[in-house]
Amino acid sequence: VHAGEIVGLVGESGCGKSSLSLLLLGFRHPSAKVCSGEIWFDGDDLLAMPEAALERVRGNRIGFVPQNPTTALNPGMRVGGQIAEVLMVHGRAKTREAATGRIVELFSDVGLPDPHALARRYPHQLSGGQQQRVAIAMALACDPDLVVLDEPTTGLDVTTQEQIILLLKRLRARHGTAMLYVTHDLGVLSELADRISVMYAGHLVESAPADVLFKHPRHPYTRGLIGSIPR
Repeated sequence: VHAGEIVGLVGESGCGKSSLSLLLLGFRHPSAKVCSGEIWFDGDDLLAMPEAALERVRGNRIGFVPQNPTTALNPGMRVGGQIAEVLMVHGRAKTREAATGRIVELFSDVGLPDPHALARRYPHQLSGGQQQRVAIAMALACDPDLVVLDEPTTGLDVTTQEQIILLLKRLRARHGTAMLYVTHDLGVLSELADRISVMYAGHLVESAPADVLFKHPRHPYTRGLIGSIPR
């Protein structure tokens, strides 16, 4: 995934998309064993890095946007405090007060109204779309080189989904951030992705520039996905 590029990863439910996206941050179940392969990020193999080194990469150089911000955000902390925690852990701010300016900037960037007041709210006081924008702001807090988005619009209504897509386009244009967008919805990727990879039954079966994939799909599963998009 190159700087400023959005790569889509699409596939059926249960094919391994979310497992792969978490592995890109070095997360795997303690009993899971990687039998082969490497994950290179800026010259380092993440699978070979010790946990302490991975902790310096996660949330700092690689951001992650979860599928369900309702369960990902801490219900007992104000959302501004959760952003401040990320900044403090990675040495971008010494205190919560020092992080205030950056929090307001991030909330403004993702289109949240009245950032000062919103930062003092708890997650349950926000709408689903606002929670997702907070999760995106958190992923962008340390200006990462790569952001992995795991189905970030699945639980949102169509209007809010479109707003999030436009937001990601603006952020990519403004900051040149590379993104991996994981979804089962090819319709979303048709609006957003530069390149698309298709997973089926745990395997990567096809990868091509978005316009090529939609015009000339090679794998039967890809053709079926494209045929199922509402016109």
